[in-house]
Amino acid sequence: MDIPVLHRLALNESPYPPLPSVREAMHRAVAQAHRYPPLHPDDLTERIAAWCRVTSDRVTVGNGSVGVALQLLQALVRPGDTVAYAWRTFDAYPLLAAMVGAEPLPVPLAPDGHQDLGALLAALDHRTRVVVLCNPHNPTGSLVTADALSAFLRQVPRHVTVLLDEAYMEFARDTNLPDSLALLDTYPNLLVLRTFSKAHGLAALRVGYGLGASDLVERIRRQQLPFGINAVATAAVKASLRAESELRLRVDTVVAERERLRRELVSLGWRVHPGHANSVWLAAPDPIDEGAAALTDAGVQARHYPGEGLRLTVGNRKANDTVLTALAGLRALRSTSRM
Repeated sequence: MDIPVLHRLALNESPYPPLPSVREAMHRAVAQAHRYPPLHPDDLTERIAAWCRVTSDRVTVGNGSVGVALQLLQALVRPGDTVAYAWRTFDAYPLLAAMVGAEPLPVPLAPDGHQDLGALLAALDHRTRVVVLCNPHNPTGSLVTADALSAFLRQVPRHVTVLLDEAYMEFARDTNLPDSLALLDTYPNLLVLRTFSKAHGLAALRVGYGLGASDLVERIRRQQLPFGINAVATAAVKASLRAESELRLRVDTVVAERERLRRELVSLGWRVHPGHANSVWLAAPDPIDEGAAALTDAGVQARHYPGEGLRLTVGNRKANDTVLTALAGLRALRSTSRM
């Protein structure tokens, strides 16, 4: 018999539905669903630019951050070029590379789950057009610090565009966080990629954006799908920007639960490195395959990479307690079996 899923902790979604003010804005927009949205999301672009304190010619909006990433590849990559990225990473990147006829160039992570910046640099050659960094990293939650990022950017050849995926940046609390927007003037080959899916809890509405030099942004915008951002999504994003203080409290709650989850898992004997996303990463040689099975039996859907790791989205307190109970039971069973 199939076990029902009680807690969805596989896709790094927010545990919270949209705020009431955001839902109200969405309802108002639905009443006008017989009307087309703007051909291009110029008004939304200006709102995001003002929020980020950059000029609007430095912002491009797309169908989720993955949509902006695809537009970037369509603008820059030709068949036979290579796209480099750490592996494992967000599953979409090899798919996007294949969609534009590029050769994927995966570079193994360092043993501690960090992206190996030296190995990534060594992999770049005359055929490489884009190199992807996820910061914080998906799925391990590791962080590229400000100093490490600056050193990396200085060494990347100018014909290679750096796609800096900051989908989880709102959850990072490290004191050495990069100020990526401050780097845009120095590095015209840098595109900072962000989303409203994670911290803002609007995953179903598919709105992401990129920030870069105006020349790069202009090239990406040429690949923008006409009428591509729907009116309900636009209304939700604008309302979310107005509700920034409320959303910050939600993010702080997720961060506090992440730290509690990590502390409890460590106390149970799991070796969990500090993470900076809205998830916790359990890695081999800990018993992650057995852990995945125990979570499934408890009705928890997690992201399982067999033989490699287990990514647990931080849910609400009830979901996280269910995770801890399931994994505590596994540890207790393994201890008994050794006696």
